[in-house]
Amino acid sequence: MSNTSTFWDRIAEKYAKKPVRDPDAYARTLERVRSYLADSDSVPELGSGTGTTALLLADSVGHLTASDLSPNMIGIAAEKVKRQGTANVAFLSADLFDPALGEGPYDAVLAFNLLHLLPDTAEAVRHIHGLLKPGGYFISKTFCLPEARLPLLYRAMRLALPVLQWLGKAPYVNFMRTGELQGIIAAAGFDIVETGDYPASPPNRFIVARKASTYPGLFIRVSDLVCVHGSSC
Repeated sequence: MSNTSTFWDRIAEKYAKKPVRDPDAYARTLERVRSYLADSDSVPELGSGTGTTALLLADSVGHLTASDLSPNMIGIAAEKVKRQGTANVAFLSADLFDPALGEGPYDAVLAFNLLHLLPDTAEAVRHIHGLLKPGGYFISKTFCLPEARLPLLYRAMRLALPVLQWLGKAPYVNFMRTGELQGIIAAAGFDIVETGDYPASPPNRFIVARKASTYPGLFIRVSDLVCVHGSSC
């Protein structure tokens, strides 16, 4: 088992009991995610933690496979599924490159609070691009550094993090600004169609990116047609 999965295994119970830090930002995120999903969609969520978000989005998709590197996180999620009786969500202990996740192609891929925890974000985003159907959506939210000069707290955190990681008290963190993150996603072959910060400080960047269609201009989802005709999207 990797040091990363060991860290998340150790804190899984505490993580599961932790309340949502900003309920309004979380609700806004879910609202925007749902607007891009259809009840026939096959969707994986990468880095799903203890499954709260996956279960809340279950009624917006056909089937959702939620995966996490930590077996303990997935164990807690599986207990939630039993209690709620949700039939169209499966939980899997795997990283995003694990063949057990399947090759797709998927209608959408979700990754919340994950990209900044990966040692090679660009490689991960390229892999996600390969999992999607043409026209499919990659929907993510990622902690980013403030665009202005870093406050003292962030500078101190960056200095202390290697020591905490060596002690097993912190995970790997890739400190990116929003422009860098969006550049990585665009370079992987995505068109960014929506962004937002939920919450705004520190910026948790919400990004919806669409994989280009095999035949540009010909791939149109039902949700896109609704937007064209004036409904809120």
